[in-house]
Amino acid sequence: MEILKTVWIIFHFFMAFYFILPVLLLLIKLVRRADKPSNPIIREFDYAVIITAYQQTNLLPALVDSALKLNYSNYLIYIVADNCDISNLNFNSDKVVLLRPEHTLASNTKSHFHAIHNFKRPHEILTIIDSDNLVSPEYLNELNHFFADGYVAVQGVRQAKNLNTSYACLDEAGDIYYRFIDRKLLFECGSSASLAGSGMAFTTQLYRDCLETIEIEGAGFDKVLQMQILKRGYRIAFAEKAIVFDEKTAKSNQLVNQRARWINTWFKYSGEGVKLIGRGLVNLNRNQFFCGLVFSRPPLFMLALVTVIGVFVDLVLLPEMLYFWGIAIICFLAVFFAALSYFKAPGIIYKALVNIPKFIFLQILSLLKAKRANEISVATVHYSDQHIDEVENSIK
Repeated sequence: MEILKTVWIIFHFFMAFYFILPVLLLLIKLVRRADKPSNPIIREFDYAVIITAYQQTNLLPALVDSALKLNYSNYLIYIVADNCDISNLNFNSDKVVLLRPEHTLASNTKSHFHAIHNFKRPHEILTIIDSDNLVSPEYLNELNHFFADGYVAVQGVRQAKNLNTSYACLDEAGDIYYRFIDRKLLFECGSSASLAGSGMAFTTQLYRDCLETIEIEGAGFDKVLQMQILKRGYRIAFAEKAIVFDEKTAKSNQLVNQRARWINTWFKYSGEGVKLIGRGLVNLNRNQFFCGLVFSRPPLFMLALVTVIGVFVDLVLLPEMLYFWGIAIICFLAVFFAALSYFKAPGIIYKALVNIPKFIFLQILSLLKAKRANEISVATVHYSDQHIDEVENSIK
């Protein structure tokens, strides 16, 4: 019995670390001078804007229209329409290259390399955009600041373009939390921003070096890419003014299938995060160490479930440990609301927080489907382009 009690107490400290880590990062950020681009931009880097679409093309016209309005001249847009009907797509611009692979790729990286192998010229930098995104006019200019400063990998901000349901609002709330912890604070503490799947850019050579010889099955290419970049000793910058507008999950079935893929990805790659922690300790490398901690961290809903279970267990077994859970919850709430405040979350997101229990329940369903996630769906299905006009007007 004493052994079980000791194990349970140790488990408390293990859980405490995940709740205290964001507070620790916040304190480090407050005492450390932030890394900001310092070199002036002396030229426009040559960008390839790679847009990947799988089966659906209904959102491409709006995205391409926003990309053609970039306040930038030295770029080309490559659309890889994988397993898509492109008969109705007609882009009257010499900046747009429409590619349709002969065979279904069903893979992000295969689509990216299909574009790379069909480049019209040797672009210095590539940026990856999802088919449901929109880009802000200054997107490439903001990335340019960091590439001019010597960075070879940059993650921008994926901001919601739709907040039309409580699911979309809670999806954005979670994204804001991770944006604050995993990107802003990590980068400003001297580590690397976590990659987010789109709204990110790399030197073309780095991207090829990292992924060209690796076969990636299912979701999670951004995890593999991040690991490869960190192994090479590079930092990933966070450009919080380089904004793409991202379609948030608006329906329950979207949410369940999307999160099932994400949970599957966590189980698949979390062990790599543990290895990265060890590599960071051996190399005395802060970048690798902190990224490894974040990489191996369980999804937020899992931490919430364990917290609820822990509180009920301690009510019976160790009432004195309830103080521990109280401190952990206070730490989380403080950072969570600091994140919402910093990124100026609209009031509708705060109102949606009452639906968090339902949101967690749907993610539990996702957990049950996680093992077969990549068989159930390859990409998130987007049902409408509602609110696109509002976002387009806001970024003109």
